[in-house]
Amino acid sequence: MPTGVHLRDARRQLFDAAERVLLRDGPNGLTSRAVTDEAACAKGVLHRHFSDFDAFLAELVLDRAARLEAQARALREAAGTATVTDNLTEALTALFGPVPVAIIPLVTFRDALRARLRQAMPHGGIAILTQVTAAVSAYLAEERALGRVSADADLDSLTLSLVGGGHLLFADRDADPPTTATVRKLVASVLADAVPPKPR
Repeated sequence: MPTGVHLRDARRQLFDAAERVLLRDGPNGLTSRAVTDEAACAKGVLHRHFSDFDAFLAELVLDRAARLEAQARALREAAGTATVTDNLTEALTALFGPVPVAIIPLVTFRDALRARLRQAMPHGGIAILTQVTAAVSAYLAEERALGRVSADADLDSLTLSLVGGGHLLFADRDADPPTTATVRKLVASVLADAVPPKPR
Protein backbone atom coordinates (compact mmCIF):
# COMPACT_ATOMS: atom_id res chain seq x y z
CA MET A 1 0.00 0.00 0.00
CA PRO A 2 1.53 3.39 -0.93
CA THR A 3 2.07 5.58 2.07
CA GLY A 4 2.50 8.94 0.34
CA VAL A 5 5.54 9.66 2.56
CA HIS A 6 9.15 8.68 2.05
CA LEU A 7 10.06 6.82 5.22
CA ARG A 8 13.28 8.75 5.81
CA ASP A 9 11.18 11.95 6.02
CA ALA A 10 8.20 10.47 7.83
CA ARG A 11 8.82 11.92 11.29
CA ARG A 12 9.41 15.43 9.98
CA GLN A 13 6.40 15.31 7.68
CA LEU A 14 4.15 13.95 10.42
CA PHE A 15 5.34 16.61 12.88
CA ASP A 16 4.78 19.37 10.32
CA ALA A 17 1.32 17.99 9.51
CA ALA A 18 0.44 17.86 13.22
CA GLU A 19 1.55 21.45 13.63
CA ARG A 20 -0.70 22.58 10.78
CA VAL A 21 -3.68 20.70 12.25
CA LEU A 22 -2.99 22.12 15.71
CA LEU A 23 -2.83 25.69 14.44
CA ARG A 24 -5.91 25.29 12.27
CA ASP A 25 -8.19 23.14 14.45
CA GLY A 26 -6.78 23.45 17.97
CA PRO A 27 -5.93 20.66 20.43
CA ASN A 28 -9.34 18.98 20.09
CA GLY A 29 -8.83 18.56 16.37
CA LEU A 30 -5.45 16.90 16.70
CA THR A 31 -6.12 13.20 16.17
CA SER A 32 -4.01 10.51 14.55
CA ARG A 33 -6.42 10.41 11.61
CA ALA A 34 -6.24 14.18 11.17
CA VAL A 35 -2.44 14.06 11.21
CA THR A 36 -2.09 11.25 8.68
CA ASP A 37 -4.75 12.78 6.44
CA GLU A 38 -2.90 16.11 6.57
CA ALA A 39 0.38 14.35 5.79
CA ALA A 40 -1.29 12.38 2.97
CA CYS A 41 -0.07 9.05 4.27
CA ALA A 42 -1.55 5.82 5.56
CA LYS A 43 -2.35 5.69 9.26
CA GLY A 44 0.09 2.82 9.66
CA VAL A 45 3.00 5.15 8.92
CA LEU A 46 2.50 6.94 12.22
CA HIS A 47 2.30 3.70 14.17
CA ARG A 48 5.36 2.34 12.42
CA HIS A 49 7.44 5.14 13.94
CA PHE A 50 5.69 5.63 17.28
CA SER A 51 4.23 3.15 19.76
CA ASP A 52 0.98 5.10 20.05
CA PHE A 53 -0.44 8.56 19.45
CA ASP A 54 0.61 9.94 22.84
CA ALA A 55 4.19 8.84 22.14
CA PHE A 56 3.96 10.75 18.85
CA LEU A 57 2.60 13.84 20.60
CA ALA A 58 5.33 13.70 23.24
CA GLU A 59 8.02 13.62 20.56
CA LEU A 60 6.28 16.48 18.73
CA VAL A 61 6.19 18.63 21.87
CA LEU A 62 9.83 17.90 22.73
CA ASP A 63 10.89 18.67 19.15
CA ARG A 64 9.08 22.02 19.12
CA ALA A 65 10.30 22.86 22.63
CA ALA A 66 13.88 22.23 21.52
CA ARG A 67 13.41 24.75 18.72
CA LEU A 68 13.01 27.48 21.34
CA GLU A 69 16.67 27.07 22.29
CA ALA A 70 17.80 29.25 19.36
CA GLN A 71 15.52 32.05 20.55
CA ALA A 72 16.69 31.55 24.13
CA ARG A 73 20.32 31.80 22.98
CA ALA A 74 19.56 35.00 21.05
CA LEU A 75 18.00 36.50 24.17
CA ARG A 76 21.05 35.66 26.31
CA GLU A 77 23.33 37.13 23.66
CA ALA A 78 21.28 40.35 23.70
CA ALA A 79 22.31 41.04 27.30
CA GLY A 80 24.02 44.42 27.52
CA THR A 81 22.52 45.68 24.24
CA ALA A 82 19.46 47.85 23.52
CA THR A 83 17.31 48.03 26.68
CA VAL A 84 16.21 45.26 29.00
CA THR A 85 12.57 46.12 28.27
CA ASP A 86 13.03 46.04 24.50
CA ASN A 87 14.98 42.78 24.59
CA LEU A 88 12.33 41.04 26.70
CA THR A 89 9.50 42.46 24.61
CA GLU A 90 11.04 41.01 21.46
CA ALA A 91 11.86 37.72 23.16
CA LEU A 92 8.40 37.14 24.64
CA THR A 93 6.84 37.85 21.26
CA ALA A 94 9.08 35.22 19.64
CA LEU A 95 8.96 32.65 22.44
CA PHE A 96 5.16 32.82 22.62
CA GLY A 97 4.69 32.41 18.88
CA PRO A 98 1.64 30.59 17.47
CA VAL A 99 3.07 27.07 17.73
CA PRO A 100 4.32 27.24 21.34
CA VAL A 101 1.06 28.87 22.44
CA ALA A 102 -0.98 26.14 20.70
CA ILE A 103 1.08 23.37 22.30
CA ILE A 104 0.58 24.54 25.90
CA PRO A 105 -3.16 23.67 26.10
CA LEU A 106 -2.46 20.40 24.30
CA VAL A 107 -0.10 19.43 27.12
CA THR A 108 -2.40 20.79 29.81
CA PHE A 109 -5.46 18.80 28.82
CA ARG A 110 -3.95 15.42 27.85
CA ASP A 111 -3.08 13.43 30.98
CA ALA A 112 -1.32 10.65 29.06
CA LEU A 113 0.81 13.19 27.19
CA ARG A 114 1.83 14.90 30.43
CA ALA A 115 2.82 11.52 31.85
CA ARG A 116 5.06 10.84 28.84
CA LEU A 117 6.63 14.28 29.11
CA ARG A 118 7.30 13.82 32.83
CA GLN A 119 9.37 10.76 31.94
CA ALA A 120 11.32 12.76 29.36
CA MET A 121 11.66 15.87 31.57
CA PRO A 122 12.61 14.56 35.02
CA HIS A 123 12.97 18.09 36.43
CA GLY A 124 9.27 18.66 35.89
CA GLY A 125 7.40 21.64 34.50
CA ILE A 126 5.21 22.05 31.47
CA ALA A 127 7.05 21.80 28.17
CA ILE A 128 7.29 25.15 26.37
CA LEU A 129 6.61 27.11 29.56
CA THR A 130 9.66 25.45 31.11
CA GLN A 131 11.85 26.49 28.18
CA VAL A 132 10.50 30.06 28.14
CA THR A 133 11.00 30.35 31.90
CA ALA A 134 14.60 29.12 31.67
CA ALA A 135 15.34 31.57 28.85
CA VAL A 136 13.94 34.61 30.67
CA SER A 137 15.60 33.66 33.96
CA ALA A 138 19.01 33.19 32.34
CA TYR A 139 18.72 36.51 30.52
CA LEU A 140 17.76 38.42 33.69
CA ALA A 141 20.72 36.85 35.50
CA GLU A 142 23.04 38.03 32.70
CA GLU A 143 21.63 41.56 32.91
CA ARG A 144 21.93 41.58 36.71
CA ALA A 145 25.58 40.60 36.39
CA LEU A 146 26.04 43.55 34.02
CA GLY A 147 24.36 45.93 36.45
CA ARG A 148 21.37 46.59 34.20
CA VAL A 149 19.02 44.78 36.61
CA SER A 150 19.18 45.69 40.30
CA ALA A 151 21.47 43.50 42.39
CA ASP A 152 18.68 42.82 44.89
CA ALA A 153 16.03 42.03 42.27
CA ASP A 154 14.06 38.83 42.89
CA LEU A 155 14.70 37.10 39.58
CA ASP A 156 12.35 34.21 40.28
CA SER A 157 9.42 36.56 40.88
CA LEU A 158 10.28 38.71 37.87
CA THR A 159 10.53 35.63 35.66
CA LEU A 160 7.23 34.24 36.90
CA SER A 161 5.48 37.57 36.28
CA LEU A 162 6.95 37.98 32.80
CA VAL A 163 6.27 34.41 31.66
CA GLY A 164 2.84 34.17 33.26
CA GLY A 165 1.78 37.59 32.04
CA GLY A 166 3.21 36.97 28.58
CA HIS A 167 1.39 33.67 28.27
CA LEU A 168 -1.91 35.28 29.24
CA LEU A 169 -1.43 37.98 26.60
CA PHE A 170 -0.80 35.45 23.83
CA ALA A 171 -3.05 32.59 24.94
CA ASP A 172 -6.31 33.63 23.27
CA ARG A 173 -6.03 31.78 19.96
CA ASP A 174 -9.31 33.27 18.68
CA ALA A 175 -8.03 36.83 18.97
CA ASP A 176 -5.24 38.67 17.22
CA PRO A 177 -1.88 38.47 19.02
CA PRO A 178 -1.09 41.42 21.28
CA THR A 179 0.65 44.41 19.77
CA THR A 180 4.28 45.15 20.50
CA ALA A 181 3.14 48.14 22.56
CA THR A 182 0.95 45.89 24.73
CA VAL A 183 3.78 43.43 25.37
CA ARG A 184 6.20 46.29 26.11
CA LYS A 185 3.73 47.78 28.61
CA LEU A 186 3.61 44.46 30.48
CA VAL A 187 7.39 44.11 30.52
CA ALA A 188 7.95 47.70 31.64
CA SER A 189 5.42 47.31 34.42
CA VAL A 190 7.02 44.11 35.73
CA LEU A 191 10.52 45.60 35.57
CA ALA A 192 9.59 49.02 36.96
CA ASP A 193 11.42 48.53 40.28
CA ALA A 194 14.11 46.19 39.00
CA VAL A 195 15.80 48.19 36.25
CA PRO A 196 17.81 51.14 37.58
CA PRO A 197 16.99 54.43 35.84
CA LYS A 198 19.52 55.68 33.34
CA PRO A 199 21.82 58.35 34.77
CA ARG A 200 21.12 61.81 33.44
